[in-house]
Parts: sequence; structure tokens; C-alpha cells
Amino acid sequence: MKILVDTHIFVWAIMGDPRLSSAHRALYLDETKQLFLSLASIWEMLIKIRLGKLSVPTPALAFIVKQTDASRINLLPILVSHLAELERLPLISKDPFDRMLVAQARAERMPVLSADPQMQKYDVQVL
Repeated sequence: MKILVDTHIFVWAIMGDPRLSSAHRALYLDETKQLFLSLASIWEMLIKIRLGKLSVPTPALAFIVKQTDASRINLLPILVSHLAELERLPLISKDPFDRMLVAQARAERMPVLSADPQMQKYDVQVL
């Protein structure tokens, strides 16, 4: 099963944050699952780091990429098919990163591993 990991789940997992539920942790660590992290999530993290809302070792990009490798996560680029799906999405969330993740999950037909209740308002499977 392919799963798109929401930004906060990735951050909580790599930082050992107690907000990561045991169910989410189990899915994140399940080696039978193929995990993906959107490049939009990396972009979001880099913005949050620059704004002082997220603290990670520096250089940040190198740290994030190292963590994706250590967590056996595939990077998901933003494709034209994702943008086409984004264009069709109803404006439920005003967060552009959440909207991109929903569009990618829909276009790629994969569920999203997320604790964000906004995600469940879209027509996408949320784990």
C-alpha cells in the first residue's frame, strides 16, 4: 500500500513528538507500506524553519533528506496531474500545502497519513 505522509506526521515521527499516535506510528514504521513525502511538505518545512516555527539541525534541507532516507520515504514531486487535481478541489482549506497534499493523494490514489481534521473534509482517504 502506498501512503502519502502529511507534513506534521513526518515531523512528529523524526522528532519523537508524543503527539504521534500509536496507530500513526505503527503505519509509519510498517515496512510493508510504501511511504511518500511530497516536495510540498519539504517546502512547507523550510518556510516554517525560516519563520522560527520549526527547529531542526542545520543545514535543514540536508537533515530532512537524511531523515527521509532513514525512514525509507520516497519523495513525491509535484506533477501537472497534481495541479489539475488541485484546480478541481473545492476551497475547503485555505492552507495551500494541505490542498496540494489532498490533490496529490487524489491524483495518485493513495491515502494520507494525517491527524489533521481538515483533511477529512475532502474526498480522500485519511489514515
